[in-house]
Amino acid sequence: MANESRPCPCGIGDRFDYEGCGQEVQVEHIEAYVCKPASADKAVIVIHDIFGWQLPNTRYMADMLAANGYMAICPDFFAGREAWKPSDDWSKFDDWLKTRDARKINKEADAVLKYLKEQCGAKKLGVVGFCWGGVAVRHLMMTYPELKAGVSLYGLIKDSDDTSNLLNPTFFIFAEKDEFIPLHQVTLLEQKLKKNCKVDYEVKIYSGQTHGFVHRRREDINPQDKPYIEEGRKDMINWLNKYI
Repeated sequence: MANESRPCPCGIGDRFDYEGCGQEVQVEHIEAYVCKPASADKAVIVIHDIFGWQLPNTRYMADMLAANGYMAICPDFFAGREAWKPSDDWSKFDDWLKTRDARKINKEADAVLKYLKEQCGAKKLGVVGFCWGGVAVRHLMMTYPELKAGVSLYGLIKDSDDTSNLLNPTFFIFAEKDEFIPLHQVTLLEQKLKKNCKVDYEVKIYSGQTHGFVHRRREDINPQDKPYIEEGRKDMINWLNKYI
């Protein structure tokens, strides 16, 4: 982690003033935000960052996926526990995070997959996730073969991480100037994938960008970042379109 006063990269960035086009539903023991196109048998699970499933930015991403023909669901993977707030005491972040392990979400994933298949008629499934959710995507793509495509956006990397056992194609988005994901870790990830991964993958680094740029930067007030924000979102959707 970076330092004692700020051990996490997740400054809120630009908080979108956005209401959302979807609705909130109950999926077994968790709540979820759902946005559906007119008709679709394709669904994408959208995994939030540390600021939780109600962050307008993440719902904006879900609605964008729905506009591209996917049923999008953003479940509360914290299962009712409080999301992190920028005003919280950052010295307590590590303790907070220990109770919200992005690799221990199978109970929630099982509930969401059952809901999508049995109540929504989804036949083709994918997953995208941001920061904390980017780590969760890597875990799910090594666990659930029915997830035919995954996009992991700036999920923190540990040197010990190994995603060689990916079950289906996965796209990794990173920012060149992400203070909390050093490029040498991205290089190590690429080396491990190249050596051992048996499915399609891509690792892409976006020039000049910082952590959270795809969903926590507004194009209208960050004009220098606009081309990269748009490129990241387009790449995410293109990857899903290719494999789902």
